[in-house]
Amino acid sequence: MALPQPLRTSVSPQELELIASEQLVEILPLITMEKTAFISGAYGPLRPPAKCRIPLWMAVNLKAKKKCHIIPPDWLNVEFLQERLSRETSYPEFSQMPFRFAEIAKAILDAAPDDVQNAEKVRSLLKDLREARQAKSREGLAKLDHSELSLPNLCSMEINELRPFFIHAMGVLTQLSREGQNGAAEET
Repeated sequence: MALPQPLRTSVSPQELELIASEQLVEILPLITMEKTAFISGAYGPLRPPAKCRIPLWMAVNLKAKKKCHIIPPDWLNVEFLQERLSRETSYPEFSQMPFRFAEIAKAILDAAPDDVQNAEKVRSLLKDLREARQAKSREGLAKLDHSELSLPNLCSMEINELRPFFIHAMGVLTQLSREGQNGAAEET
C-alpha cells in the first residue's frame, strides 16, 4: 500500500526481511560441516543427505554458494496458496498465514526458485493473495472506529504498512470524538 512520505514512519520492507531471516528453515546440505556457533545460536552439523534446520540467512548464503538446497516451508506451494486465496476472497476475515510469510517467501523465491516447485505460479499466487488481503485492509479502514480496531491474522508486512496510517487516523478520530463530547457537554 503506497502511503505519502510523512506517513511512512515504520520499518522498511528490507528491515522486515532482515528480521525474518532469523526464522529457521530446513535445508538439504550438499557439503559436510561441523556444528558452527553464531551470536544467534549454534547450527549444524551438516551431513548430506540428512536434513537440517538453520536460519534463513544462512540457508540463502549456502544456496548462493551451491552448498545446499532449501526445502520450502509446507505453506509455500501452489495447493496451499490457492486454498488460502480462495478463503481470502470468500470470507470477510483474514485467513491465517505464517506471521512473516511475505518476507520468507520473497527470500526463498529470490535465492532458490529452483527449489520451489512451480515457482512462477507460487509468485503469482502470493501476489494475488497480497492484493486480496490489501483489499480487505482497505475495507477495514472504511469501518474504522476511534475506540477499537480488530484485524486478526494480519501479518508483519501488512501491520507495518498500515501502522503509520492507523496511528494518524486513530489520533484524528480520538480528537474528533473528544471535541464532539466536549461540545455536547457545553450545550447541557
